[in-house]
Amino acid sequence: MEDETWLTAKEAALFVGVDVQTVYSWIRRGHLEVTGLDHRGRKLFRHLDVARAELATRTKAKRLLVPA
Repeated sequence: MEDETWLTAKEAALFVGVDVQTVYSWIRRGHLEVTGLDHRGRKLFRHLDVARAELATRTKAKRLLVPA
């Protein structure tokens, strides 16, 4: 889509308020997919995919922290 917003790892981290290493962790764990490369060869991610990865990992963390 032409109206999609693409983010680098640094921009993605700033967008959701995490460290850049967390973004790379999401990639390794399969929560976030690299969807392209910019002109400098940096990985690019869809804005919506970054938001979904953040939500998925936050939701999972909350489930782990709730006392049984």
